[in-house]
Amino acid sequence: MTITDPRTVVQHRQPLLADAPALVPVLDLTIPVYNDEARLEASLRRLHSHLMESLPHAFRITIADNASTDATLRIAERLARELPELWVVRFQDRGRGNALRQVWQTSPSPILAYMEADLPADLSALAPLLAPLFSGHSDVAVGTRLAPASHSNLSPLRQFISRSYNALLRTLMGAHVSDAQCAFKAIRADAARKLLPYIKDDRWFFDTELMIDAELCGLRVHEVPVDWTDDPNSSVDVVRTAFADLRGVARLMRDLAGGRVPVRKLRTELGAAAATGSGIPGRVLRALGWAAVCVAAFLLWCNLLGAFPAALTALVLTALAARVAGGFRTLLHGQNSVHRPHNNELPQHLHLT
Repeated sequence: MTITDPRTVVQHRQPLLADAPALVPVLDLTIPVYNDEARLEASLRRLHSHLMESLPHAFRITIADNASTDATLRIAERLARELPELWVVRFQDRGRGNALRQVWQTSPSPILAYMEADLPADLSALAPLLAPLFSGHSDVAVGTRLAPASHSNLSPLRQFISRSYNALLRTLMGAHVSDAQCAFKAIRADAARKLLPYIKDDRWFFDTELMIDAELCGLRVHEVPVDWTDDPNSSVDVVRTAFADLRGVARLMRDLAGGRVPVRKLRTELGAAAATGSGIPGRVLRALGWAAVCVAAFLLWCNLLGAFPAALTALVLTALAARVAGGFRTLLHGQNSVHRPHNNELPQHLHLT
């Protein structure tokens, strides 16, 4: 079956036999891939074996091919013919955010998750990532490479940029997660379908936008420390991605200030309690204020250090100053929390194995 829309072409290949009993997978784990022929087969066999041994529910692994030009698609299709839990989709438009949005919007599963093709997160973290969603305790779960209990081989530059970026998110956007960019997440499908229409980024910033929107809309978020093995041969340009993320933060701030994301409406639909404290307007005003401070610091240091060192210096100094200010604000006013009732039920029509 082929589905075409104005932006992308998606080809669905269903490996299940026609006379096999219909079984809705409780978990749909998406693996976005692009030119991953060297590692794809070993990763998928390892992941499939782990889920078969450890997961007591029906599952599906969706390989989302982002217009690969090597043998990635052929390998995925061959494995899908062998392993009935594998499903292959192909997109003509590249971008991890685009792939996840397209797969998640059409998946029949009540629990959606994703991880990277090289499986950098230790698979032992999958159970604690998924358990709060299966039980109904949480709506979103995210891995963190930056918690004290985490272990990773991230380079000093990668750690520095990630920690500075997440500190800025906590300051500007009121984020509580420690690692918004971690490519190891799960979300309940009913919550995802409420948020996805308002998440506009198709690439790396999709992760951050998902987490910020989820927290602002009052969803319960569970963090899991992970053991992370970063690929030293990764083609991702960390610095370039970091600047793209900063542009994404600026755009998201404008969207929130302009009301493009209907936070109050979504909170009501998702069953979250009314926001407390200064709410969205207060966060946006603080964000704009600290953004102005960051720009001023950049301009101050630019002539002395150059553009890139000045940007990093401004980012770190602004994040540190904002953290100190946030600490004083918490000390004076206390920390507000959002509560929403637990949802302990998966859809009744699902079959658990």
